[in-house]
Amino acid sequence: MSDIDDDSEIYFSVKFLGRIQVVRPGGMQILTDAVQALQDPNIEMDEKMKKTKVHVFLTRSAIDILEHKTKFMLYSCTLSSVSFCAVHPTRPKILGFVARHPAADMYHCYIFQSKKFSHLLVSIIGDTFQAYKQDGNLQGDRDLVVEALRHKNKVLERENAELKRRLQASGE
Repeated sequence: MSDIDDDSEIYFSVKFLGRIQVVRPGGMQILTDAVQALQDPNIEMDEKMKKTKVHVFLTRSAIDILEHKTKFMLYSCTLSSVSFCAVHPTRPKILGFVARHPAADMYHCYIFQSKKFSHLLVSIIGDTFQAYKQDGNLQGDRDLVVEALRHKNKVLERENAELKRRLQASGE
C-alpha cells in the first residue's frame, strides 16, 4: 500500500485473478459464483489471468488496474459504474467488485487476491464511492481514454522523477 502525493490517489499491489461477465450488478452470490467460474478449467483464457500482479489505483473518480511491471492499464472503471464490492465470505484473501461496462449494457466482476489488504481495500473502495456521491460528481463520466492517458502520464512522471533522483544519488 502506498500513499501518492498530490492527487489523492492510493494504490495497492495485489494479484489479479481475472474479470468475468456477470448477470446482475451485485450481491455476494455474484462474487462467489464469479470466483468459482474463474476456477473452472473450461473458462476461456481471455477472461482469467495467471494470478498476475497488478496495481489497483483508487482515485476520487475511478478504479484503475495496471500491470505491475509495465504500468500498462488493463482496465479502468469509473466510480459511478461500480455497483458492488466485497470480500469473499469463505476466502478472506479474495475480494472483488462489480462494474457496469461503459459502452454496453453488461456487468463485469473483477476478482483479486491479497494476503493483507483485502478488507482494507474493500473498505477504502466503499469510502471512496461514498465521498464521490457526496461530492455530487455524478453529473457524467469523463472520457475514459483521456482519463487513462492522464493517469499513465502521471505514473510515468513519478517514475522519471524517481529515476532522476537515483541517477543523481549514484553520480554523487
